[in-house]
Amino acid sequence: MIAILDYGSGNLRSAQRAFELAHPKVIVTSDPELCIAADGLVVPGVGAFAACMNQLLAVGGDDIISRRLELGKATFGICVGMQIFFEKSDEKVKTAGLGVLPGEVSLIDAPILPHIGWNTVSTPGESKLFAGVENSSFYFVHSYAAKNSVAGAANTTTNYGENFLAAVELDAVTVTQFHPEKSGAAGAKLISNWVGAL
Repeated sequence: MIAILDYGSGNLRSAQRAFELAHPKVIVTSDPELCIAADGLVVPGVGAFAACMNQLLAVGGDDIISRRLELGKATFGICVGMQIFFEKSDEKVKTAGLGVLPGEVSLIDAPILPHIGWNTVSTPGESKLFAGVENSSFYFVHSYAAKNSVAGAANTTTNYGENFLAAVELDAVTVTQFHPEKSGAAGAKLISNWVGAL
């Protein structure tokens, strides 16, 4: 079973439909027991970092994620759902994140924001997530990003005004700044790769 964490943020139904193409049982829930027991947990996110963190904390999402990582269970953050895995963001107000990944999220240095559209990523050779879709294009919608590589992780990058992290794979944690559920065939393959590794 794959659980998509419902904490009031993210494109829940589009994420559900995309993951259902790769797995027969996908549920949308905020039930802690179901989220912890699931083979994979998806943490979507849209909007402002602080609002997402507040909503996540309101449903105990921090405890759910912490418990899953203690158990070594696969957890996938998408868009702002990626950003909240880092230590902090300076979007509007400085806000603490989960601190699962080191570093902070900051405004992209680009002439036009938000960054909306397709960008080609640069994938490291050790990536399992991008097998078969290395250096493909994925769909981004954001103005903030994490910019520093995470030590010991497979760091996939892209460039829009400056280089930033498009995805990070570290132990049980997988996060993408882009939306795989909106990224066509490449996104579907990426989701299938993650599901296949559960």
